[in-house]
Amino acid sequence: MTSHRIQKLVIVGGGTAGWISASLLMKMLGKAIQITLVESEDIGIVGVGEATIPPIMNFNMALGIDETEFLRETKGSIKLGIQFENWGQLGDSYMHAFGTIGKEFPSCSFHHFWLRSQQAGMGFDFWDFSLAYQAAKKNKFAKLGRIEGVNLPGLSYAYHFDAGLYARYLRRYSENLGVKRIEGKVEQVQLNPDNGDVQSLQLENGQQVQGDLFLDCTGLHSLLIEKTLNTGFEDWSHWLPADSAMAVPCESVQPVTPYTRSIAHAKGWQWRIPLQHRIGNGFVYSSKYCSDEEARATLMNNLDGAALAEPRIIRFKTGRRLKQWNRNVISIGLSSGFLEPLESTSIHLIQSGVLRLLKFFPNHGICPVERDEYNRQSKIEFEQIRDFVILHYKLNQRGDSQYWKDCQRMEIPESLQRKIAVFANSGRVFREQDELFAEVAWQQVLIGQGMIPDDYHPLVNALTEPQLQELLEQLKAIMTMTSDKLGSHDAFLRTVSN
Repeated sequence: MTSHRIQKLVIVGGGTAGWISASLLMKMLGKAIQITLVESEDIGIVGVGEATIPPIMNFNMALGIDETEFLRETKGSIKLGIQFENWGQLGDSYMHAFGTIGKEFPSCSFHHFWLRSQQAGMGFDFWDFSLAYQAAKKNKFAKLGRIEGVNLPGLSYAYHFDAGLYARYLRRYSENLGVKRIEGKVEQVQLNPDNGDVQSLQLENGQQVQGDLFLDCTGLHSLLIEKTLNTGFEDWSHWLPADSAMAVPCESVQPVTPYTRSIAHAKGWQWRIPLQHRIGNGFVYSSKYCSDEEARATLMNNLDGAALAEPRIIRFKTGRRLKQWNRNVISIGLSSGFLEPLESTSIHLIQSGVLRLLKFFPNHGICPVERDEYNRQSKIEFEQIRDFVILHYKLNQRGDSQYWKDCQRMEIPESLQRKIAVFANSGRVFREQDELFAEVAWQQVLIGQGMIPDDYHPLVNALTEPQLQELLEQLKAIMTMTSDKLGSHDAFLRTVSN
C-alpha cells in the first residue's frame, strides 16, 4: 500500500460517465478531495444509453435531485419496461416489465402458480398479473407506491432521457458543488517513472493537470486504462457478435409510450426510446452478417416520424477490461467495457462503478487488496449482465436468417447454461449474490421467449384447482382495475414539462 494521501481526483472525459462520476463523488467526498474534470467540447458522446432501469431512482435520490426538474431539463419520459418484439418467433411479443408480477408467497415464486394454471388449461397470460405491463400497454402512469386496499406493491419505473441534456444537467449540478472543469484535449499522458502510475496530463494548450487518482471516462477511446496502461481486454464477441450500431433521432409521435421497444429484424435489432421532444432510434448489428447499407435501410424504413439527423455509426467490441481499476486509474462507463444496450444497462454500469469506487475510495493511498476486490466485484457484475443479454439471443427460435440460426446454436457460458437447465426442469431461477436482474426479470425473458418448464413447485398443490382459478382471477382483476384508474402518461408529462 502506498502512503500517499489521495487529495486530487482527475476525471478525464465528460459526457454521461464523466458527469455522473463528478456529481456523486463531489456530493459525497467534496470536502475531502479536490475534483477536476477535463473534457473537450469538440469530442461528442456516444449517447446510446438513453434508457435506464429502476436503480437510477436510488442514484437520483442520493444526489437529492428533484424528479420534476430532472424530467423537464432532460426532456425525459417514464419507462415501465422493455417490449421485445420478434425475439422468439416472428410476430411474438413480450415485455420485461419492471416491478413484481402477481403476489409473492413464502418459498415459492408466483410464476409457479401460473405454470400450474397453464397445465390446467386456464388460459391466463403471465403478464395479466404485471401492473407495469398493464399500465404500459394502456399508456398510463402515476406515481403509485402501493395498490390501494391490498398488500401489493405499486409501480416500479425508470426513465428515458436525452443523454446529452442529462450530461449538461449533471455538469451544472457538479460545478455548483465545486467541481472544477477544464476545457481541453489531452495531448500526452505522463507516467510516474518510479511506479508506472499516471502522474499528469498535458493538454494541447500546454497546461499540465496533476492528480493522485484518475477516472477514465473517455468512452470507447479508453485513453488511460488501455492506450496508456495497456490493461487488456476480454473479448465476448463469440457470444455477442454485434459490433456496430447506427443511431438516429426522429420526430416524436403521440402518445409518448412509457416503455422501450426492442424490435428484432432479420440481421439485428432496433431500439425505440420515446422522449418528450423526439424518439431515439438505433439498429444494432454484426458487420459479419449485415452491411452498413442494409443496416441503414432497415433503420430508416422503420422510423415513426421524419429523421432529424443523419444516422451515426458506432463501432464497438463486446467485452470487458481485464481490470476496471489498474494502478491509479479507474475506468468508468464504456472505457471499462461494452455490453450492447439491449437491457438498458449502460448508465447503470456507470453508476454502479462510481458507487463501488465510493465504497472502496482510498484514503491514505491505494491498497492493492482493495483494488483487487473492486475488480473482482466489477468482473462478476459484468458477467452476470452478459449472461442475461446472451439469454435473449440463445432462446430465439427464428429461422429466417443465418444470424439468428447461429445465435441459437452457439455455445454459451457455463453459468448461463446452468441457469437455463434448472429453469427448464423445475421452473426455478435463483438470484446470485447482488445480481442486478432479479428472478422475475429472468422469468419474463425465459417465458416470453417460449421456455415453459417441465414442472412447478409442489407448494402450489396446496391449493385446489378452483382456489387457484379464484386467486388468479382476483389478481388479474386488481391489476386491470388499478391500471385503468391511472392517468395517462402524456398527462403526467405535461405536469413536468411546464
